[in-house]
Amino acid sequence: MSDFGSALRADWLLDPAVTYLNHGTVGAPPRRVLEHQRALSDEIERQPARFMLRELADPEAEGARSRMREAAADVAAFVGVLADDFVFVDNITEAANAVLRSFPLTSDDEVIITSLGYGGVSNAATYAARLAGATLTTIEMPRPGAPMHAFVETIESALTPATRIVLVDHITASTALVLPLAEIAEACHAAGALVLADGAHVPGNIELDISALGVDWYAANLHKWAWAPRSAGFLWTSPEQQVHLRPTVTSWGLDHGLAAEFDLPGTHDPTPVLTAPFAISLMKERGLEAIYAYNHELAWWAGHTLAEAWGTTFTTPEAMIGAMVTVQLPSRFDASVDAAEAARAGLEEAGIEVPVYATPTGLETRVSAQIYCDADDIEALAKAVQSL
Repeated sequence: MSDFGSALRADWLLDPAVTYLNHGTVGAPPRRVLEHQRALSDEIERQPARFMLRELADPEAEGARSRMREAAADVAAFVGVLADDFVFVDNITEAANAVLRSFPLTSDDEVIITSLGYGGVSNAATYAARLAGATLTTIEMPRPGAPMHAFVETIESALTPATRIVLVDHITASTALVLPLAEIAEACHAAGALVLADGAHVPGNIELDISALGVDWYAANLHKWAWAPRSAGFLWTSPEQQVHLRPTVTSWGLDHGLAAEFDLPGTHDPTPVLTAPFAISLMKERGLEAIYAYNHELAWWAGHTLAEAWGTTFTTPEAMIGAMVTVQLPSRFDASVDAAEAARAGLEEAGIEVPVYATPTGLETRVSAQIYCDADDIEALAKAVQSL
């Protein structure tokens, strides 16, 4: 891991004048990944009709070895599932809409989301429940620093006989907590509820084996931590829940099976998902375990270092930290949305890209650790906040 850190910044197109601690928001693919994507685009343009109409996907046969299915097989293996149950989508929000709007909810059902959920995905659940006349319940989850079992118990205590689907993050968006998803799924299933997991931040952040989690659907992005170009995501669905699953766009794949329906949404740019296997191979070339370890150790160190520098507390269990960490800013800042934006803008002016959130207890920042980051970046953030 000695070559990780600032030595790798030239491998990304990121502005060298910016301390970039916000990889988790929309990702940042390495130069080699972008070059591979451009080569695919050039290949398409040499014979667009052949590539897009005959090689990309096959509407006549489920599971045909097309470009999309070959890529799906590679990525499915990376996340521990079978390609037959795996489809590509643009992003987690599209996947959540596909699941929630095609599931046969009724007015007798309840859909549960949590206070830690990503806003766009929570909105998808809100709209799906509204269409079906179902009840939507938002669970107020513990804040960072709470023990892991508290998150399971909070969800378990909120389940009712009417609960049909629980939408829960694997790694939470703003608070960057790795939740005990397998234990949550077990509690939900014991109560008769299905689990839709939002894994937007997971592939490439921590090791992922979806088959071991016991969920009913798992949706994730590949453009955040798995180094793929934007936008690239996937949806895995258990065989029991595939009968009613439909994509958000109905096109040529209708009635030809799950793969064809999702692989053929109409003319679009397939290069981000087709590039995903190359991006994953590049991560393997660097060493997956080394990447996970470096990013985790830097994030964990950042949590303690920043809290000490700012006079705040950091008590999040290490098991709930992946490659991101959330830390409270000094108490002198107002706990308002305007103050959060002012702080973010001030940090941007100082050459640091990092999100800032307003919470009931103060402002928080979420730091993303990627292998082009190092301790100097964390110390620069600490000083910049002190200067605001």
